[in-house]
Amino acid sequence: MRIGYVRVSLNEQNWDMQLDALKERGVEKIFQEKMTGKRDDRPELQRCLDTLRKGDELVIYKLDRLGRSTFKLLELTKHFEEEGIDLISIMDGIDTSTPVGRFFFRTMASIAELERDIIAERTKAGVKAAKARGRVGGRPETPKKDLERALRMYDCNEYSVPDIVERTGVSKATIYRAIKKRNEKTGGIVNG
Repeated sequence: MRIGYVRVSLNEQNWDMQLDALKERGVEKIFQEKMTGKRDDRPELQRCLDTLRKGDELVIYKLDRLGRSTFKLLELTKHFEEEGIDLISIMDGIDTSTPVGRFFFRTMASIAELERDIIAERTKAGVKAAKARGRVGGRPETPKKDLERALRMYDCNEYSVPDIVERTGVSKATIYRAIKKRNEKTGGIVNG
C-alpha cells in the first residue's frame, strides 16, 4: 500500500502542492499535519508510522517533511528498513525500493554515525580539558542557605512547592531531592 505524509509549518498555510504530488504518485491514504518539523511528538506522523506494514511504501514530498534533523531521518529510515517499508521522497529523488536508493541511505547513515562519534569524542575531550583547568560542568549548586530556607518553608506546611520555588529560587527538583535525602537519613522524621 502507498501511504503518504504531508506536513506544513504553523506559519505555512497551504499543502496543496504536496497533496497533488502524492496523489500523482498513486498514494492511497494520506496523513496531514500542521506542525513544526522540529517536534518529534507529531500525532499524525505517529498514526502514519503505526499504519505502515511490511511491503508498504511511505511517500513524502521532501525529506524535511519527515524531520529536520539528520539523526531523526536516519532513525526513521533504519526503522523502515528493519520493517520492510520503502521510503519515496519525490523532490529528493529518493526511492529505497531500488538498490541505488538503499545505497544512498546506508551511505547517509554511515556519515551521520561518523558525525555523532566525532561529536562525542569532541565533547569528551572538552570535558577532560575543562576538568584539567578545574572547571566542573552541570548546573551551579544551590546555596545551602536557600535550600535550608526552602525546606523550612516546606516543613511548616503553609506554602505549596510552587510558592517555595517562586520565593526562594530553588528548583522543584532540588527541593524534592533534598526532602528525599533527608527522609532517608532520618527515616522520615522531621526535626521541627
